[in-house]
Amino acid sequence: MKIFHNKALLANSLALTALVLAVLACESDPSTLPGLVTVAAPTEAGSASSSGAPAQDGLSEIPMQVGYGVRGPFYELYFTDPFNPESAREEGGPDVPLVAAIDAARVSVDMAAYSLSLTSVEYALIRAHDRGVQVRMVMESSNMDNSVPQAVQDAGIPMIGDRREGLMHDKFVIIDRAEVWMGSMNFTTSGAYNDNNNLVRIRSTKVAEDYTVEFEEMFTEDFFGPDAVAATPNPRLTIDGVPLEVYFSPDDHVAKRVAELLRGAQKSVYFLAYSFTADDFGEILRQKAQDGLTVAGVMEEAQVKSNKGTEFDPFSAAGLPVYMDGNSGQMHHKVFIIDEEIVVTGSYNFSASAEKTNDENVTIFFDRQIASQYLAEFRRVDAEAQK
Repeated sequence: MKIFHNKALLANSLALTALVLAVLACESDPSTLPGLVTVAAPTEAGSASSSGAPAQDGLSEIPMQVGYGVRGPFYELYFTDPFNPESAREEGGPDVPLVAAIDAARVSVDMAAYSLSLTSVEYALIRAHDRGVQVRMVMESSNMDNSVPQAVQDAGIPMIGDRREGLMHDKFVIIDRAEVWMGSMNFTTSGAYNDNNNLVRIRSTKVAEDYTVEFEEMFTEDFFGPDAVAATPNPRLTIDGVPLEVYFSPDDHVAKRVAELLRGAQKSVYFLAYSFTADDFGEILRQKAQDGLTVAGVMEEAQVKSNKGTEFDPFSAAGLPVYMDGNSGQMHHKVFIIDEEIVVTGSYNFSASAEKTNDENVTIFFDRQIASQYLAEFRRVDAEAQK
C-alpha cells in the first residue's frame, strides 16, 4: 500500500479519525444512538439455532431468516444459505445486519465493492449520506454502470473506479473507522441469496486502520493493483486473545503466507474454492494428503469446467475427496481451514490473477471457535456437493 503523498489529505484523514474516536468514546450505550436499526437479539450461547445446531460456549447465535450467524467477543460471522427455499424471497439474509450497521454509522462509511446490486445496501448508503455521514466508494469500473451504482452516484456519493485491466475485486466496508465487514460476499442479490458466501464483521480500530489505508490508497491516491506498495500498519495483531493477520494483494505477497500455513498443517486442510488454479497450493495439499493428513474440498463447478489449469483434475487423479459443488448458484467461498484452528478468508481466489494483478484482501484467524464455524459451513456445502 502507498503512503500518503498529499499532506492536506493526510491531515483530513487524521482529523476524521480523531472525530470518530471522540464519538465512540462518548457513547456508553450504542443502543441509544439516534437512527440505529437493530437486528434480532441473539439467543444465549448453547441454545438451538434456527437450523437446530447449538451455539458454542462463548458464542451466541444471531437468528436469521435465511443464513447462519454467530457472534463472538469482537466479531460476527455470517454464512449465506442458498439451499434454503426462503432464499428465493431475497430478504432476511446477511445484508440485513450489514444494513443495520450502515444505518448506525455516525461519521463515515467507506466501501470497496467489486459489484453492487442489493437495493437494501443502496438505500442504506443513501440514508447515511443524507444524514451527513461521509460515504465514499471504490468499485470495479466494469460494474459501475449498473443501476444501483448509478443510483448511488446520482444521490451525490463519490465513487472511484479502477479503470484498468485487472480487477478491483475487494468486498469490504469500513464503518466509523471502528469496524470492518469483509469476506467473499459481493454486495449483490445473487451474492447474498443464490451463492455460497461468508461475511465477517470485525470490531477493531486497528483492523479498520489497515483497511482504511488500503481504501485511501485507491480512493485518494488512485493506486490500484501492481501500483501499490506494502505498508499495512497492523499486519499482525491480537484481539481479545485471538491472533489474526491482515493482507492485501498484490502488495503483501499473500500466496507466500498462505503457502507457509499450508506447509505447516499437521492434521487437516479443508477448503472451499470458487477458483483454484494455483499450482503451488495444489502441490502442497497433495503432498500433505500423501503424508497422511486429511485433505478435502469443494470447488465451483462452472470454474472447474472453464478454468485452464484447474487443480480439480490433479486432486481427482490423486484420489482426494474434492468435489464440484451442488449449488445452482455459485460456490463463491475462498476459504482454507487448517488443523481446525486456522481460517484464511477474504476476496482472494487461489489464482495467479488474485496474487499478481487484482486488488484483494485476506484476513487470517487463529482460533478454534472461528474455525469450527467455517468447518460447519464446509460440511453444509460438502453435503450438497456432487459425489
